[in-house]
Amino acid sequence: MNPSSPLTRRSILRTGATAGLGALFSGLPQGWIGSAYADDSPEMPDMKFGMIALTDCSSIVVAHEKGLFKKYGINSTVSKGASWAAIRDSLNNGDIQATHMLLGMPIASTMGLGGAPKKAMIVPWILNRNGQAITLANTFKGKVADDPKALKHFVDEAKAKGNPLTFAMTFPPGTHAMWMRYYLAAGGINPGDAAGAGADVSLITVPPPQMVANMKVGKMDGFCVGEPWNAKTIPEDIGYTSITTQGIWKDHPEKVCAFTEEFAAKNPKTVKAVLKALHEASVWLDKMENREEQASIVSAATYINCPPE
Repeated sequence: MNPSSPLTRRSILRTGATAGLGALFSGLPQGWIGSAYADDSPEMPDMKFGMIALTDCSSIVVAHEKGLFKKYGINSTVSKGASWAAIRDSLNNGDIQATHMLLGMPIASTMGLGGAPKKAMIVPWILNRNGQAITLANTFKGKVADDPKALKHFVDEAKAKGNPLTFAMTFPPGTHAMWMRYYLAAGGINPGDAAGAGADVSLITVPPPQMVANMKVGKMDGFCVGEPWNAKTIPEDIGYTSITTQGIWKDHPEKVCAFTEEFAAKNPKTVKAVLKALHEASVWLDKMENREEQASIVSAATYINCPPE
């Protein structure tokens, strides 16, 4: 600062704002901010995206199907994964470059938790909030509503007989596991530790598209998953919704678009292009008049493989 210049409120605010923005952006990969490119084209125009058969994959699918990735220079391919573990491994080994993912998974991968190889990931985009639920088998209909305390009697009875009730989630470090554990614990039911020790119930991992089939044949008493699988149990008359996750934590973050940190650092313009397309897709999805078309797009066999209704 020039010592002869008067110290004014405006100059202090300007200096503070510059310092604050510098601190905010300092953790982002090099090239993400403060750069003007002569050519803003993605470094890697051909990209493969992963997704699981859940409605919250919609931003990725819509960006692909409506040409929004193409608009920003990305030649996209969308690949449906069999399970969350398979999706994580595909991202880690470079078979896919970005993916639909449970919020807790990039954190677990970065920390090397849950049996995953330690691989740093970043989450520059939240795909959705809310939209999950806990479904119970019709055995409990009329006996257990949204308060899991009413479930405890049945849990204790089954445990005493040596045949504990079975509940499912989709991946141990994921949000579905967190919701299922919280729900059970709120009812005084011990879900057990990571290895299952001390549990009052059996807590198992099942991929989302297999939840309904497993409940239909009596292999589980309840599960936590995203849509459309909770809703699908109702017309099939095998289960009902006990509570939605927004009834536990309103507007909670849920699925994200994840990249490996290594990929994002090497391809900042590619990541920017992806985020632009996802933003446009998300704005389109937020318009209720587009919901019928959305359902038609994401229900296709390539993606969720269910009736659009």
